[in-house]
This record gives sequence, C-alpha cells and structure tokens, in this order.
Amino acid sequence: MYTKLAGAPWPDLRPTTRFGAPTALSADVQQPLSDIVLNTSICLSMLAADPPNVDGAREAARRAMRDGNRAAEMVARGDRHGGAALTSWRDPEMTAALVRVDDSLRSAAVTDTKSIVFVVDDDISVRESLESLLRFAGWQPEVFASAQEFLSRPRVFAPSCLVLDVNLPDLNGLDLQRRIASDRLEMPIIFLTGYADVPMTVQAMKGGAVEFLTKPFDDEVLLTAVRNALEHSRATLGRAEEIQTLRERYASLSRREQEVMALVVAGLLNKQVGFELGISEITVKAHRGQVMRKMGADSLADLVNMAAKLGVAPAQRRS
Repeated sequence: MYTKLAGAPWPDLRPTTRFGAPTALSADVQQPLSDIVLNTSICLSMLAADPPNVDGAREAARRAMRDGNRAAEMVARGDRHGGAALTSWRDPEMTAALVRVDDSLRSAAVTDTKSIVFVVDDDISVRESLESLLRFAGWQPEVFASAQEFLSRPRVFAPSCLVLDVNLPDLNGLDLQRRIASDRLEMPIIFLTGYADVPMTVQAMKGGAVEFLTKPFDDEVLLTAVRNALEHSRATLGRAEEIQTLRERYASLSRREQEVMALVVAGLLNKQVGFELGISEITVKAHRGQVMRKMGADSLADLVNMAAKLGVAPAQRRS
C-alpha cells in the first residue's frame, strides 16, 4: 500500500536541499517532505522494536503518505502558476526508506491480517467505503448487506469485531446483537447509525457494544474503535484458549490426583492430605508431583490460580 507513494514520480526543481527537495520550493512544501523522512524513521523504529509496534508503524506510514500527497499537490499547484520547470526528480534515500517501510509493514502485519472486521450495512456505498478503509488499515474485512446474510456465515475463531448498522431491512442491528450476545463474546460490536437517540444508545451499550458512532464519522475515530475492539477480542480468545488448555490438563489427571489437587489448593500439608485420603505422606508427595507436572504449574501459587480459573473448589476437610 505504501509502495504507491514510494514509487510515485516526484517533481524536481533545482537546486536541491539536504532532503533532495528543491530550494525554489516554498517552506510549505519543505515541511511535509521533512515530515516524510521523520515519519518513515519512526515507522522503521517501531517495526524494529521487540515486539514490533505494528499499529504505531502503520500510523506513522499513513502520516508519511498524507504528507507526500500534500507535497505533491503543492508542487503541482506551483507549476500550474508558472513556477520553475518540473523534471523527474525523486530522492533516492527517501524512496528507499519508504520501500523499506512497505516491506517491513507487510512482513510484520502478517499476523494482523488474521483479524477479521465484519461489516453489516444495507448501504452499498458504506460497505464499499468501509471495506477499502479497513483493508488499507491492514485488516481483513468481510461485508454483508443484511443480518441474515451475516448469520449464515460460519463462525470464526480468530480476533474479530462487528461494525453494525442499527437500521437493517430484515433483522435490525439491536436484534442481531441480542441474537449473538451469548455465543460470540469474542466479537465486540461497534454500532453505526444515521441518527441516534438516548434510549437506543443505552440499549446498545447495555447489550455489550464497545462503541456507538453516528454517521458521518471521522475515519480515525472508527479505526481507533476497531483497533480497540480487536485487542479486546484477542484478549478474550486468549483467555478462552488458556481455560481450554487448563481443562485438558485437568482431565489428564487421575481421580486420585484430582483429589490431591483439591486438598493441596485448600492449603493442606502433605501429611494432612494423606490423613484426609487415607494414604501415606510419601504417596501424597508422588501424586502432588504428578499434579504439578501435568498441570504445568511452577509453584503452589500457580496451581491455586489454575484451580480458581477452572472453578475447582478446594476440598473441605473432614471434621
């Protein structure tokens, strides 16, 4: 997406400055050209971080594109008004930087393209506009003209969010929200509407919507809302995956090991566990070691936290 800027024909007015930009250009043109160099540097620094800051890098690249377009328009406007003759100049250093930004963004954003943004809106112009915007931002958009069309799409287990118009021809947005509220907790909803009243907004937010935007809205406002929604989705999926892993580990325990675990997380010592179960302390130690190994717990505190996440109630001692 950024190679278009990097490969664009940059006009030339000689002589040139330290940025390769002509001295005949006004300060208004020099500023965006300087900003391009700055933002490409910021972008590459963010991509080199561990872990890479893809969202920050993408925003810096977007600013570089904006400034490049602004500079090109100024130069073209100056030429139309009788400025110096334009030839085919481009700054090799700036171009190379932008190409590196493009390559790095494409590489670092591979995992982000797995994030899906569903859009349900009956207005085709809105669907097409949002699809282009979201794809440009690096996500995978899927657009639908109706709620029923969206519901027919098989559920996905990937970071996702739903950009949903309130007023739809068949099932409206609020009804769709109620329909999927219980089984798609990993998919936050961002509502769009041409008009909004307080009761509608309250109903949507109580239903779990993360944002409620009134058309027309600023692109950056929507992108920020989508970015936050996808982060929420990733966190929810991460927790669900963690719980599933713990359930599988717990299921691998023998019945006796589960009994030992319940007593250990209740705070009992090995000797006390042995008394409760009618087994020797040495046997308890063996079972306890197996529990720690199978559950992947590094400490008693880890085991207690795992039990809490699984809802395993600490065993009650015999009176």
